[in-house]
Amino acid sequence: MRKLFIILALVFFAGCLPAGRNQITQTSTIDALLAGVYDGDMTCGQLLKYGDFGIGTFDRLDGEMLVYQGRVYQIKSDGKVYLPAAATRTPFAAVCDFKSDMEFSLKSTDYKAVQASIDEKVPNQNLFAAVEIVGKFKHIKVRSVPAQNKPYPPLAQAAEKQSIFEMNDVSGVIVGFRTPQFVKGVNVPGCHFHFLSDDRTQGGHILDFELIEGSCKVDLCNKFLLLLPENDSLKDIDLSQDKSAELHKVEQDN
Repeated sequence: MRKLFIILALVFFAGCLPAGRNQITQTSTIDALLAGVYDGDMTCGQLLKYGDFGIGTFDRLDGEMLVYQGRVYQIKSDGKVYLPAAATRTPFAAVCDFKSDMEFSLKSTDYKAVQASIDEKVPNQNLFAAVEIVGKFKHIKVRSVPAQNKPYPPLAQAAEKQSIFEMNDVSGVIVGFRTPQFVKGVNVPGCHFHFLSDDRTQGGHILDFELIEGSCKVDLCNKFLLLLPENDSLKDIDLSQDKSAELHKVEQDN
């Protein structure tokens, strides 16, 4: 079975598309991940052909993925940062070729206020926004989920065993996306961010932070390319149910 390519944009394209300006490319869906589809379909090497910036996870849910400046970082549940091989696979990730459309400064603020600032600067909630925040943090709280073994549990159950890490007086970069509400079930509506410290030794999925100062860059994207797995991993998965409550539980600090 050939890959199914879908673009949610002003026009529809069929076939294999390379990375494009203002385009986010995603492999699989968040609801598939919630259902326990953790076997990787796309390699990290293949993923980088579609973008140099993004977030996701790894085969068997083995840690948090952060793609920055063309390099893939893997933050495992031991709290350490690894550089995975190009052949390492991902079951879910989203990337873009990041080119900033706007930049603004941030001072003495927290996670909720940063999200509000992004909404103020980018009021069109129906566009995708890739977000990069470089800054100094008074405090930051992140998590990573350990690798799972078959039969895979649902993500909400796997996340109950997440490792939580707290850092003080740390500098680094936040990478992620603000995603429209209409892609509920496909991606995480709203803001979804991962963190990587400047010394590349700490990071994870962001739960909360206090920012001392920083700068925020936003790349507005009006094209979305979804690549579904070539294998039969989605064949027996019921993706018709609303999993918003499960997703909220996973995204928060359990």
